[in-house]
Amino acid sequence: MSRAFTKEEDTDAAIADIGERPVSQHRNLVTEAGLATIDAEVARLREEFAKAERETNRERIALVSRDLRYWSSRRETAEVSVPERDSKVVRFGMTVELENGDGKRQVWTIVGEDEADAAKGKISHVSPMALALFGKGVGDVAAVNGKEWEIVGLRV
Repeated sequence: MSRAFTKEEDTDAAIADIGERPVSQHRNLVTEAGLATIDAEVARLREEFAKAERETNRERIALVSRDLRYWSSRRETAEVSVPERDSKVVRFGMTVELENGDGKRQVWTIVGEDEADAAKGKISHVSPMALALFGKGVGDVAAVNGKEWEIVGLRV
């Protein structure tokens, strides 16, 4: 349907129903790359907001405003954490190589919640796997969901 045939009240109702993006109650730990990504997202959203204002697109303004509030909040609470280079135990920001009893290997980098992307081998620091790994070193075993994983490699 053409926007010409929509009621302004319908658009106002849709805007009111947008809601806020939920913000995690956990500490907002981020890697240096994660902080740069947040900064880039805030800058991108500011540009998108200005464009939506120029176009007087109220629905787009509302959506971008919501996302801008979320990312601005995440930027304000971000705590950059860099692991010590010589750490012998799993810490935030480290990459951990694991092997299960079947010889299957998996590599995970422990990152902030907004950085997590399992398809790219990045897991959140509050994920069950990360929580099971923290404080363990090479040769130690972590159990998650009934599977045991031995830590076979660790790097910053």
